[in-house]
Amino acid sequence: MKLWPPLIVALTLVTEVFATEAPVMHPLFNGQNLAGWIGGGYVVEDGVIVCKSEGKNLITEQTFSNYILDFEFKLAPGGNSGLGIHYPGTGNGADTGIEIQILDKSSSQFNGSICNLAPAKKSNPKPVGEWNHERVSVFGSAIVVELNGEIVLRTNLDALSMSNPKHEGVKRRSGHIAWFSHGPGVAFRNIQSAEIPPAANVDGVTAAGFKQIFNDKTLADWKLDLTNSNEWKAANGILKHRPIAIDSSDLWTKKEYGNFTLVFDWRWSGRGPQKFRPIVLPNGTEKTGADGQPQLVEIEELDSGIYLRGSTKSQVNLWNWTIGSGEINGYRTDPAMPAEVRASVTPKVKADRPLGEWNRTMITMIGDRLTISLNGRVVIENAQLLGVPARGPIGLQHHGAAIDFANLWVKEL
Repeated sequence: MKLWPPLIVALTLVTEVFATEAPVMHPLFNGQNLAGWIGGGYVVEDGVIVCKSEGKNLITEQTFSNYILDFEFKLAPGGNSGLGIHYPGTGNGADTGIEIQILDKSSSQFNGSICNLAPAKKSNPKPVGEWNHERVSVFGSAIVVELNGEIVLRTNLDALSMSNPKHEGVKRRSGHIAWFSHGPGVAFRNIQSAEIPPAANVDGVTAAGFKQIFNDKTLADWKLDLTNSNEWKAANGILKHRPIAIDSSDLWTKKEYGNFTLVFDWRWSGRGPQKFRPIVLPNGTEKTGADGQPQLVEIEELDSGIYLRGSTKSQVNLWNWTIGSGEINGYRTDPAMPAEVRASVTPKVKADRPLGEWNRTMITMIGDRLTISLNGRVVIENAQLLGVPARGPIGLQHHGAAIDFANLWVKEL
């Protein structure tokens, strides 16, 4: 099977991420119940997830993007199931997401094949009734499937998308992990994952004068409220926020900054409620109807942000509103601010990637002037934050949405 150059690059990046030590794996199944999973027709028996005759889809509450997934499966005669990746949570998993085959035998596809897209090579799964070990590595468009220590599939979703333009799932780069049942006769155990951060040119940012403010493992450079310390966790180069209380805590750097450039990656790692929110216009005002009432649009509410210089008013919004991330809500909605200021803190373009995928943001503060780029596009340019403090800590803010951060680097100017 041909190994496309992009796949080689992606696999090299995965290797570099874990070049010095093995990834820290985290259980996705606690061996006792289905906490963290959504779906019916599955039960836990003796530390094993068993699909019953009425079982259909069982999906994670979390969403995932780049990761390694380890699990064991056991099949009964004729057993047929599938591992879903990048699943949006609705629809036929083999069409709206990616389905990796788990089956007793098939005349057309083998274990590890991507249903309707990419066949795996013939392998030697263990006899029915015995446990098989499978590892699936996902990084960007690259997918590698290993069955009992043997690589059975290497493929590239970008190439598959070009040859299957009508397939929706092959275009996705994030989503839920799921089990797609096609009847009883399959069981799972020892399900665990290690998430992988986006690649960073460490030598490049270091040479440019940037310093890391998250060391990939601990929160040594941050002030942590011990009453809510379990909400912020670091593993494998990712800083994860999982709200566990209504009165959750933000995270602030111990150091204060004046003029600086901050670079970081972030992504939504969970789902949010559906809510109606205003439509923000390019000049910073909100759209109204003929009756003068605000016009609202329904969105999936996901909300977090970056506080600048210790000021909660100077918050760079990371959110799912129609205007896109980068908006400075405390200034845009302040009627005391001049019209030009309110317009300048409104994003010029929505540059957010699809929900669940990683975004790269650069924030530059010089004096009271702010410029922000998101995924290589300037969304805020030389906006004036009147009255912003001259110095202060940088804060990671949230409104209860599950969010991941990685590659946090800052350069003082």
